[in-house]
Amino acid sequence: MAKEELLHTTVEHLDIKRVNVVPLIEMMGQTAFQARNLARAAQIADAMVADPEATVILTLAGSLISAGQKGVILDLLRCNAVDAIVSTGANIVDQDFFEALGFRHYQGNPFADDNALREQMIDRIYDTYIDEEELRICDETIRVIAETMEPGVYSSREFIQAMGAYLAEHHPDAESIVLEAYRRDVPIFVPAFSDCSAGFGLVAHQVVHPDRHVSIDSVKDFRELTAIKVWAGTTGLLMIGGGVPKNFVQDIVVSAEFLGYDAAMHQYAVQLTVADERDGALSGSTLKEANSWGKVSLAQEQMVFGEATVTFPLLAGYVYHKGNWRERQPRSWARALASGRLLDYAAATAHAQK
Repeated sequence: MAKEELLHTTVEHLDIKRVNVVPLIEMMGQTAFQARNLARAAQIADAMVADPEATVILTLAGSLISAGQKGVILDLLRCNAVDAIVSTGANIVDQDFFEALGFRHYQGNPFADDNALREQMIDRIYDTYIDEEELRICDETIRVIAETMEPGVYSSREFIQAMGAYLAEHHPDAESIVLEAYRRDVPIFVPAFSDCSAGFGLVAHQVVHPDRHVSIDSVKDFRELTAIKVWAGTTGLLMIGGGVPKNFVQDIVVSAEFLGYDAAMHQYAVQLTVADERDGALSGSTLKEANSWGKVSLAQEQMVFGEATVTFPLLAGYVYHKGNWRERQPRSWARALASGRLLDYAAATAHAQK
């Protein structure tokens, strides 16, 4: 089959605004098993958005944007229901930024001949396809952005800010999480930034400029997100999948305490996952387990064991149609970080003592 025939049917992104799922979620709350867990998780997510003191942190793991979830995240950003994002690099760079450049993901076949796909430079993500030749343009664009920046050490949040500025200049009409977050001062952190297309572009940049180049400091990511925790006080987590984003965002409570702050545990926490807790791995570890580490309060926490392309739009649709976000004020943490104010230890101490 020709490449053009394989890359034919695009993945279309869900629009949670079109269907009011509130009655469905409320009915699910009267049932059992994961349906009832999902209903309680949706109520907790809505409660954290409704709390005027809470900063809501969204974490993204797994392949979400390629699977049609970009519109869900954009709607949450546009209704001011998310204040910071911690993600894998694949979701932000290989998938969202990639599509912002004008490329698409395509519906495919999980039983395809993968060797034949490779010969045509088509990459497969379960039942979706991506054009490897287009992905290399994405890699090259990351290199181009690095070339425009002053040599030095940056957090991933700072580099993604530069990606947003690039899109604002060259692709201002793109439907993009990176662009939307840039315009709304919502910081995006990717702690394992080189573990995606960004890594290829940055490696090429550093090979050409071995002595004066851009590099990414994951410790600076940790420091910046810890500063958000210290200044925010009350925080809530909406975690899609697990992995590095989940652990990174839970650890900021411990980090703040290590610095001498009386930091509260995350007061709200929801995780949507298919991972199993029995192997002891982080992705499936329960939020109750996180409480033993002093990371998550047990007051409002809920695990939902279900595949995120099903559970996430239902939960997000509930939050959207409940409408408690309408009076919510933006936190603008990206602007505060860029100003340097959040990293002022003395100011943070004074703030914490109020």
